[in-house]
Amino acid sequence: MKNLLMVWMLLTTVISVQAQKQIRDESIVNQQERMVFKQWDRKKFTPTSGFLGLNPYYWLTWGLHPNYPKTDLRPLGPVGTQNQRLVSVTGMQQIDKNYELQSDTLAQTSLLQIAGMSGMLSATDPLWILYYSQQLKGVTDFDPGKLLAAVPQIARAQIIVNGSLDWYTREMAILSERLEAARTTTLERGKRILSYHRLLAEYRRISSLWNDKVIAAAREPARVKIRQDLAGQEIKIDGWTPESDVRTAKEILNKRKF
Repeated sequence: MKNLLMVWMLLTTVISVQAQKQIRDESIVNQQERMVFKQWDRKKFTPTSGFLGLNPYYWLTWGLHPNYPKTDLRPLGPVGTQNQRLVSVTGMQQIDKNYELQSDTLAQTSLLQIAGMSGMLSATDPLWILYYSQQLKGVTDFDPGKLLAAVPQIARAQIIVNGSLDWYTREMAILSERLEAARTTTLERGKRILSYHRLLAEYRRISSLWNDKVIAAAREPARVKIRQDLAGQEIKIDGWTPESDVRTAKEILNKRKF
């Protein structure tokens, strides 16, 4: 019984396999091919209209879509959606490259601007190296001992006593602090150069006042000696009367030119 059942199942399977038949519908094949890659050939739109357009299958298939065979709908056709997408992607890639190039240019420009504004690179500025570093050397390399050594011996004591040395030392310390701030702060190059210019003008003004104080201190001993000499002399005025002052005034008025 078991063997008969197995034989019956085998026969049923063979019969079912033989009953399956491959069906090839040309209309479906043509539709699949032309929708992908083949030429949009109007002659391959089947079923055709037949003799005198009496084919009913034609009207059932294309009657509701009369313009369909006339319009190329291939995704890979010359103006197909796939080619349009590929063209669009290519265009977007080119736009992305342009944006990338512009971004790189902006980045390089920003880096150059940051380098020009950064206080860390202020020492490499050509104008600072060639001019302002030399002109402001008295501020950056200020030394009270060397400054006092350059003062004439006759004026050193007076400079210290009258506080001129302390005053000049304080002013140089203030200028040095302002100069350090101008060099280390993040600024535009033009503003930094203007800061150097203002500090240089201030330094020259203070140096001029210092030189005047040194000259005055050097002349002070001679003035003291003159005052001492004058104090030791007795000045006598002979024959003075109030009328003599009146007479002198009248003589001056008579000799005036205008």
